[in-house]
Amino acid sequence: MVQLTVDLIARSISHKNRSEEDFGQYLRKITHLNLSAKNIDTIGDLSSCKNLRVLYLYDNQISQIQNLDFASNITHLYLQNNCISCMENLSSLKKLEKLYLGGNYITVVEGLDKIEDIRELHIESQHLPHSEKLLFDPRSLRSLAKSLSVLNISNNNIDELDELAVLENLSYLRAVDNQLQHIKDLEVVLNKWTKLRRMELAGNPICNKPKYRDRIVVQSQTLESLDGKEIKEMERQFLMNWKASKAARKTNKEKMTNEHAAHLHLCKQMNQLLHIYGPFKGFPKICV
Repeated sequence: MVQLTVDLIARSISHKNRSEEDFGQYLRKITHLNLSAKNIDTIGDLSSCKNLRVLYLYDNQISQIQNLDFASNITHLYLQNNCISCMENLSSLKKLEKLYLGGNYITVVEGLDKIEDIRELHIESQHLPHSEKLLFDPRSLRSLAKSLSVLNISNNNIDELDELAVLENLSYLRAVDNQLQHIKDLEVVLNKWTKLRRMELAGNPICNKPKYRDRIVVQSQTLESLDGKEIKEMERQFLMNWKASKAARKTNKEKMTNEHAAHLHLCKQMNQLLHIYGPFKGFPKICV
């Protein structure tokens, strides 16, 4: 087991760098730190690295997010493929823009209600308990509503997206290999995502529904790519014209049906009058 400390940093940098300047000064100046795949299980005291902007800690054994209170300047945090089960101790990362947590053991997206500038959240492929799905804390979603642009929630047993409708600035959604099934539910959410440009849903049951792509292309006027395939304006225009034509035919059919029903009703009433009062002089025979 390895603890992340300044001593580990010291051992990881070259002797050339250490001889060129005082190590303490080096720690204060460092902006990028890559300690991925080092068997780290605990984040220790890194408070000397006050100018840290980007921290790579993926492919380790870290079980808890901790000791990052000093890191108010961090913009990118890479923690994918660790053993983290809870999103915690992140509130001090006020400048955080990109958070990578894929391949952990997280069951609830939470702990982000004090951070308002996150643009990307990658939380795909969590090791969830059998038959459970990834959940979202409404407070964190509200905090992400105006800033989040990229969201990766692939392979998390997710069966609906309704609660994500608050993410008004979402431009790229990756939600492949989930359990999304109902196109109508998706169409409702697409009405709220007015800035969505790319969406990937491959591997969901919804993709096997008739006219899956056609219905989504028509529903979202901003979508430029679906499941990795570009949506050309000619395709969208053709589908929109086809939908409008189909709607017009349906309206005409309903109108004709209603008119026929009204005619039948009138004939029935007239026949009842003839039955009661007898035929009127000069009145034509009623045929239904």
